[in-house]
Amino acid sequence: MIYIYRDHKLCETHSLLQAAGLAGWKHPVVSAVGAGGKTTLLRRLAREYADEGRGAVVTTTTHILKEDLPWFLTEPSENALKERLKQWGQAWIGIPGAKGRLGSVPESFFSIIEGMGVPVLIEADGARMLPLKCPGSKEPVIPGRTTHVLSVYGLDAVGQRMEEICFRPERAAKLLDKKITEPVAAEDIGRLAASEEAGRKGCPENAVYTVVLNKADDSQRIEMAAEIGAFLEQQGVTRVIVTSFRRPERGT
Repeated sequence: MIYIYRDHKLCETHSLLQAAGLAGWKHPVVSAVGAGGKTTLLRRLAREYADEGRGAVVTTTTHILKEDLPWFLTEPSENALKERLKQWGQAWIGIPGAKGRLGSVPESFFSIIEGMGVPVLIEADGARMLPLKCPGSKEPVIPGRTTHVLSVYGLDAVGQRMEEICFRPERAAKLLDKKITEPVAAEDIGRLAASEEAGRKGCPENAVYTVVLNKADDSQRIEMAAEIGAFLEQQGVTRVIVTSFRRPERGT
């Protein structure tokens, strides 16, 4: 389920590419930051690109989990990358690291990826699978070449204690003027998403900034997302997507 917040209401769509404003871009570089389901979001985007026959390369500037899927590549090989794109319509690439994770590829190979003329999707932040995050001093790691930033939040954070569901809760509490023992309110997500010190931190000046409110799995969370969308609109953030991916997207 995918909604776009538009004209003061949520409008349903079936295309994440359309919702994210990517449909008209030939070679976008998309950086996903924040928390609440970045990898699942990138899976869906990669699958839609594959279904369109365009293909997409997924990589990271931080780390992603390696999955036992044929389109994952664990060494920077241009030929192997092209083979996976040809066969599967997508390729996920990173350098093997600890705990089954893949780290970023060398900058020289990143340039090769961009030179292939396909959409590039980047996991540019880490949150230890928590639904909320306030970035540290060196986070997120967004390449300057990024054309679109997707700032992701999990709606399941609302009502829970900040210290239990937020990565770097002390930073979030300071920004929100709250205690880490207090529950997260819907407006707190909006305030973080609109902040240059949180959701918008590191976003290149010319990049399209979109807030993604994920895990809108029931009517209550959908209503909550609409409220956050209205708040963000007042803060000058005009691109808001609301999603629910109950089942993990496994690619094509």
